Amino acid sequence: MKRKREGECMDIVWQTPANPPEPRDYIFRNGRRHVRPYYFEFIAHVKNRWAGKTIVDLFAEEFKGRPYEYYVNAVECGRIQVDGEMVPVSYIVKPSQKISHFLHRHEPPVMAAGVSVLQKEPDVVTICKPASVPVHPCGQYRKNTVIGILQAEHGLAPLFPVHRLDRLVSGLLILARSALKADFFRQQIEAGVVRKQYIAKVVGEFPLGEQVVDANINYNAREGRSTAEIKDSAKGKAASTKFTRISSNGTYSIVSCEPITGRTHQIRVHLQYLGHPIANDMLYLSAETVDRSSRGSSADRSMLVSDASLRPSFDDEVLHKSEGNSNADFSIDPMCTNCPNLAPKGYDGLEEGLWLHCFRYTGPGWTYECPHPDWAKLS
Repeated sequence: MKRKREGECMDIVWQTPANPPEPRDYIFRNGRRHVRPYYFEFIAHVKNRWAGKTIVDLFAEEFKGRPYEYYVNAVECGRIQVDGEMVPVSYIVKPSQKISHFLHRHEPPVMAAGVSVLQKEPDVVTICKPASVPVHPCGQYRKNTVIGILQAEHGLAPLFPVHRLDRLVSGLLILARSALKADFFRQQIEAGVVRKQYIAKVVGEFPLGEQVVDANINYNAREGRSTAEIKDSAKGKAASTKFTRISSNGTYSIVSCEPITGRTHQIRVHLQYLGHPIANDMLYLSAETVDRSSRGSSADRSMLVSDASLRPSFDDEVLHKSEGNSNADFSIDPMCTNCPNLAPKGYDGLEEGLWLHCFRYTGPGWTYECPHPDWAKLS
């Protein structure tokens, strides 16, 4: 498909969700997995509150990640269309019209650890999810997801996630190979007959014996964090978690975590509630707990860069790819507000995984497990 812009014609191949990820889509640099930028059609339909605005004002007011001048140029050269047609910058949009934004898409990088397939059965696949990789396409992530990587590097598709695992959390992920099998697992989870077990590295010397936290979880979507409320509080949703200490060296403890309910950030918030937050959880660490952990997560973060035993495990295949693609090229788009950088704006820093790992799911007549991470071994 050819589009004229900035005095030249370019051959551009536009992608849609129908285009599957491929191995050559990934670039490995400095321990991170990047996605080679690609052209993608974003589609939206005009909401009632958008109607009556010019096409440029609509984008400038609703999608503020790019300057006004970009949207003017995008409309003029056909990067933004209405109902499949080019329109003038003064065009007034109407309800339910289809708007297409043809964009040079840069996905955020993730940690370069491979997605290890643990078990492959006729109707189920289990994998060890690396921290920092989202499970399925969401937000700015499409190819840099567990679903995308498994399709590109293992030829596994379609897959249906059975349970949630937050982006920064690592460990066991169960994927059904059909919607029917996924529903089978989900019904068991909703019925409360599935046991979920995690392991966490927390601040301080965790007490011996089973510790049970019954405290409501109140999630603030605007702030992106949860708080624990007293059990009888009108705030939040009922939540319960069991904790058992596995080991401790006085500064840190390795703790087994068993959530009975499934609320947003439940394990993280309940550990904070007990005064033993996850040791590198910057969202829920307080100044007090950092002091008690002998410099806590700030020191841990710097150690992550220099101490190989604390970094994610890289398999030989990923390391080979990293060396082979360190200087890989990608096309620069003169209209793109992220080029010439490989990562999108705001994603240039080093991101670490959370010290929280799912290691076992058990249901009626079945169990799936995942090995413990290296950080679970205290010296």
